[in-house]
Amino acid sequence: MATTTTANPLLFPTTPRSRNTFTTPFKRSNLLNIHPSSSSLPNPHQNPIFLTNKNPIFITHCSTNPTISDDKDNVIKDQDSSDSSNSNPNLENPQKVTLNQAKPISNSLVSRGLVLDSGSEGSWDSFEVGSPVVKRFLSDEEERWYMWYSGRPGGSSVSGSNSIGLAVSSNGIHWERGKGVVQSNSDVGLVLKSSNDWWAFDTNGVMPGEIVIMSSSKSRASNAVYWLYYTGFNNEKVESLDDSLEFSLQNPEICGKNVEFGKICRSLPGLAMSQDGRHWARIEGEHHSGSLFDLGSEGEWDSMFISSPQVVFHSSGDLRMYYHSFDLEKGHFAIGMARSRDGMRWMKLGKIMGGGQIGNFDEYGVMHPCVVRNKKDGGYVMVYEGVSVDGRRSIGLAQSSNGLKDWHRVEGGPILKPTQEYGCWDDGGVGSPYLVHLEGEKDEWRLYYKGFGQNGHSGIGMAVSDGNDVKNFRRWTGFHL
Repeated sequence: MATTTTANPLLFPTTPRSRNTFTTPFKRSNLLNIHPSSSSLPNPHQNPIFLTNKNPIFITHCSTNPTISDDKDNVIKDQDSSDSSNSNPNLENPQKVTLNQAKPISNSLVSRGLVLDSGSEGSWDSFEVGSPVVKRFLSDEEERWYMWYSGRPGGSSVSGSNSIGLAVSSNGIHWERGKGVVQSNSDVGLVLKSSNDWWAFDTNGVMPGEIVIMSSSKSRASNAVYWLYYTGFNNEKVESLDDSLEFSLQNPEICGKNVEFGKICRSLPGLAMSQDGRHWARIEGEHHSGSLFDLGSEGEWDSMFISSPQVVFHSSGDLRMYYHSFDLEKGHFAIGMARSRDGMRWMKLGKIMGGGQIGNFDEYGVMHPCVVRNKKDGGYVMVYEGVSVDGRRSIGLAQSSNGLKDWHRVEGGPILKPTQEYGCWDDGGVGSPYLVHLEGEKDEWRLYYKGFGQNGHSGIGMAVSDGNDVKNFRRWTGFHL
């Protein structure tokens, strides 16, 4: 089984409650000094020294520049890694990995944009996939892409809970995936399942929100620590939410008109850590259920549930979490935010975006935010899932100068709509967007997203920007030589 242990961050390191162990990469007491400066980047030839009180941690950003080798604040090196069991591995594993050919679709129009279909029969993700979190890593020798995503199996387990898996790629387009549970640090497949602890907040499914990569100033980058912020679902049904909607909704993402979906369960944000992106240790938050924080009080906008925590590093001691809930008083989905100095203890700042104007694609609200800092002007862009009055999903864009409460929707409608042609894999809706910025000669954006057809079939797609214009995207159709 994949390692999914639980630890208490206030006493870190401790003996995990699970039988499986996790090597603690740092001491809990020193998380207030976070430095992303390139001057303190790890030396890939040094021996790994895990974080101590003398070694403040910093965010290691994924590289988005394939042509500039000295952009060191964006590069995760993987040199001289053969002597470490935790180094980033060779991605090839012919016994566990399969190419994305589980359910091939020959019609190029029908499959336009699709980069990861649901898994083959018997796979952990054979019924549904979504919620992509994509990271690109560069070294002097290679380019590697990781995608963490949610999935659940088919057959008798169609109504089962979601898990989190990992797929890998050399170009971010053709993905290798695993059919079952990850076994080794060179494997791909299922990496995190629901908790087995009856009291936990995530006993009924987990869904990735964001991966933040931390590293010590004296630890080589191949031994960076992955922080997974995720949504955890429990078995408590949100009755009032079902009664307030004019369309059917199902955890974690799908909705539709005149379709009977499953129940809506309460959810809270959680945190897990890993040294290889594959074997995870749950980190107990301050809430009694182990989540990072609780729902809002009765009458507050986020009292129904909290979902899709996406964390952005702003500056030393300033991490920002964006998440969504359903504002029962206003009758729409909304996005709020919280701030933290150490990434574990959070203070809510309130709602920052609600429903759009009457008739807009996001009139019924906004969900699944993905916020990225624009290096050119220092501002922030947010892609989000907009919900129309009939439950149809599209992807919108908002911008802010400081990433706080001055968010302004970009005019002109959504940047990505469901495919208009009936029968396409994503003609039912698109959402759960994730942005990756590629700098260099192309200087373009990639938009990964979940799509689903009117027949309920889901997949993960990719769209590419028109140059560096984050407002205009087209679905991926292949390499243009």
